[in-house]
Amino acid sequence: MTEGARPPAGPSPELTLWYARPARDWESETLPIGNGALGATIYGTVATERVQFNEKTLWTGGPGSPGYDFGNWPEPRPGALAEVRATLDARGRATPEEVAGRLGHPKTGYGAYQTFGELTVEFPQESDTPVEVDDYRRELSLAEAVARVSYRAGGVGYLREYFASHPAGVIVGRFSADRPGRVSFTLRHTGPHPGTEVVAADGRLTVRGALADNGLVHEAQVQVLTEGGTRSATGNAVTVTGADAAWFVLSAGTDYADRHPKYRGADPHPKVTAAVDAAARQGHRALLAAHQADHRALFDRVRLDLGQRMPAGVPTDALLAGYGGGGPADRALEALTFAYGRYLLIASSRPGSLPANLQGVWNASTTPPWAGDYHVNINLQMNYWPAHSTNLAETTEPLHAFIHALRAPGRVSARRIFDARGWVVGNETNPFGFTGVHDWPTAFWFPEAGAWLARHLWEHYRYTRDADFLATSAYPVLREVAEFWLDNLHPDPRDGLLVVSPSYSPEHGDFTAGAAMSQQIVREAVGTALAAAEILDTDPELRAELAAVLERLDPGLRIGSWGQLQEWKADLDDQESRHRHVSHLYALHPGAQIVPGGPEALAAAVSLTARGDGGTGWSKAWKINFWARLRDGDRAHTMLAQQLRDSTLPNLWDNHPPFQLDGNFGATAGIAEMLVQSQHDVVELLPALPGVWPAGSVSGLRAAGDLTVDLDWAAGRATRATLTAGRDGPVLVRGGLVAAGCRVTDRDGGVAVRAVSADTVEIPAAAGRAYTLTAR
Repeated sequence: MTEGARPPAGPSPELTLWYARPARDWESETLPIGNGALGATIYGTVATERVQFNEKTLWTGGPGSPGYDFGNWPEPRPGALAEVRATLDARGRATPEEVAGRLGHPKTGYGAYQTFGELTVEFPQESDTPVEVDDYRRELSLAEAVARVSYRAGGVGYLREYFASHPAGVIVGRFSADRPGRVSFTLRHTGPHPGTEVVAADGRLTVRGALADNGLVHEAQVQVLTEGGTRSATGNAVTVTGADAAWFVLSAGTDYADRHPKYRGADPHPKVTAAVDAAARQGHRALLAAHQADHRALFDRVRLDLGQRMPAGVPTDALLAGYGGGGPADRALEALTFAYGRYLLIASSRPGSLPANLQGVWNASTTPPWAGDYHVNINLQMNYWPAHSTNLAETTEPLHAFIHALRAPGRVSARRIFDARGWVVGNETNPFGFTGVHDWPTAFWFPEAGAWLARHLWEHYRYTRDADFLATSAYPVLREVAEFWLDNLHPDPRDGLLVVSPSYSPEHGDFTAGAAMSQQIVREAVGTALAAAEILDTDPELRAELAAVLERLDPGLRIGSWGQLQEWKADLDDQESRHRHVSHLYALHPGAQIVPGGPEALAAAVSLTARGDGGTGWSKAWKINFWARLRDGDRAHTMLAQQLRDSTLPNLWDNHPPFQLDGNFGATAGIAEMLVQSQHDVVELLPALPGVWPAGSVSGLRAAGDLTVDLDWAAGRATRATLTAGRDGPVLVRGGLVAAGCRVTDRDGGVAVRAVSADTVEIPAAAGRAYTLTAR
C-alpha cells in the first residue's frame, strides 16, 4: 500500500481528525462515532473493514450474577464504624489495610462493560495480486459527526461513510465507488460471547444471546440495502455483489432497565427491530440529514478561534507528534482538542441511555480496565465538567437519571452500613446499583461520592435557573444527601468540630478524620441543600438543622507549615509527594469555596507547585482547571501542553494509561475555564488567558445565571463581549475590559450600568436581550 496524503477535504478542515493509513490498534488509532446508547470505532482497513461496536447497557454482573450483593455487608457489623472512629480519635491515623479489614467486603458479581463484537466487511480481491492503493484517507469530521474512509485501487475511487444517529437510534455505514457495479463485499458479525446466535435472512443479520454471567438478553440487527447489484443472505453472512453502492443500518439493545432491585425490563427484540425497520424505510440520505441536523444543533453552538491554522497535508497523528506548545499549528491542535471533547460528550451521553462511563461508550474488551465502570471519586464527574460551560446541558440528562437511579439502592446501603437516613454510593459503581463497598484498601471507601454527584444537579440549576428542575429533580437528591451526612458527622474530640470519620483522601496516605476533600465536599453539600430549601421555601426544620451544622462543620481549609493547603486536618503533607490526586483542592475546582487572591488560593498554588506537572491524563486535565481558577493562564496552558505531549493517543483519546475519556472532557472544560468563569455568580472575562493565545474569539460559552457569552480579544485583552440573558435579573461582569472602561449597549442603544468595583459592573438584564461590552 502507498500512503498518499492529501489536504483535508470537507467543510471544516480545522474540525477534522484525519490519517493517511488504516488503524492498526483499537485503543490508540480507531475513530469513534456514537449516539449515546450505541458506539462504534472504525479501523478503515482496506481488504477487510472492521467496525467494532457497543451498546452501553451490555454488562456482566448485577442481579443474576453469582454472589451479587450490591456491595452491602451480608451480615450486620454492630459497632464496626464506631470502632474505626474510636481508633482515629485515639491515634489520629489508621492504615488503609486496617480499615478495609474492618469495613471492607469482597466484591462479587460486580461485572464489567462489554463489547458487542465487530462487523467485518470483506471486500473481494480481483486477482491473487493485491491491488496497490493510493490516496488513502481516514477521517472523522467533528462538525458533521461522520467518519469516512477513501482510497483509489485499480483505477476506482472508493468511499466509506459511517455515522451514529441519535434520532433514529442506529449506526449507519455506506460503501460506494465512482464507477458503477464496483461495490462487492460480505458482511459478518464476530463476537466474544458464548451461545450467541447469528442468523442471516432477507439481507439482515440478527445477533442474539444471553450473557452466561447474568442472563442479560442482548440483540443486534444489521440490515444491508443495495443500490443496484445483488444481495444474498446465507448462514451467518450477507453478501453484496456488483452494486453501485450499498449501506447498512445497525441497532442493538438488551433487557436491562435502571430499576432497583432486578434491573431487567422488556426483551430488546421489538425495539431493535422497529429501529432498524424505520431507518431502512427512511433511506440513507434522509437518515444522514436528520443525524447532521441533530448533531449540529448541539455542536455548532460554540466556536473557538485561537489564531489557529491547520497545516495542509499534515495528518492528525503527525500534528500531535510535532506539537511544541507554540505557533498556529499548535493552536490548531489545541482548538481541535477543545472541539473533540465536546464531540465525544455528544456522542457518548444523550438522553435515553446510561451516562458516559470511563471509556465513554467505546470498549473493545470483555475485561476492560477498571471494568469500564463509573468511578465516582472524580472520573464520572469529570466527564461532565464541560457540559454546561460549553453549552451542552442536554448531555447531562443521562447523568441526572443515573443519580436518581442510585437513590433506591443507596438508601439500602446507607441503612445497612451506616445506620443512616438518605442515600450513599461508594468509590465506584455499576449500572446495577452497586452502592456499597469492596475491599481494595486504597480505593474502597468514599461515601462523599453521592454528595459530589449531587452537586451536578445543583450546577444544572445554577446554569439554567430552572426552578421546576430544582424542585422536582435537584432538591430531593440534595436533601437526602444532606440527611445522610447529618446522621454521619462525628465531633472531633480535639476541637469539637464536626468531621467526616473515617475519612480518606482518594488513594493517598492513611485514613484519618476530617480529610480536607471530605470536609469540603460535605460542607458544599450541606450548604447547597440549605440554599435550595431556602429558594424553594420548604422544610423549615431541616433548614434550621443544616444551618446549625454548618456553624460546627470543619471547613477543611487549613494552611500548613510550608505554606501548603493541607490535605489532612493534621499537618501531614509531604513536600516531596508527586501523587496524581490533588483532591484537597476540591474547594478550588470544581468547588468554589476558595476565592482567587485569598490566603487559601495562595496555599493551593503552593500545593500544586509541589505536586508537579506530572500524573495521569485525567490528573493533568484537573490541573488545567486548577491553574485556570488560580488565574494563571500560562500554568494552565503548560498543563494542557503536557497532556497533549505525554497523555494523548494518536486518535486524540486521553491516555491514563490505558485510555479513558475523563481527560478529554477535563481538558475541554479547562480551556473554557481559561476564557470564561462564573463559579462565584460573576461572569469573569478572560480570567486566565495564556500568553500564547494573544488574539482570538469564542462564541456560545455559557455562564451561571442562564447566560450565553461571546468574546473577542486582541493583544491579550478583551475587546468585545456579548452576554445574552435567558432570564430577567442583574448580571455581574468582571474583567480587564470593564477595568479599562467599556460601553454597554443593547439593541436600543446605551445601557445604564452600576459600577460595583473598579473591574466589575452590574447590568440590569432582561430575558432575551443581548448586552455588548466594547472597549472605549
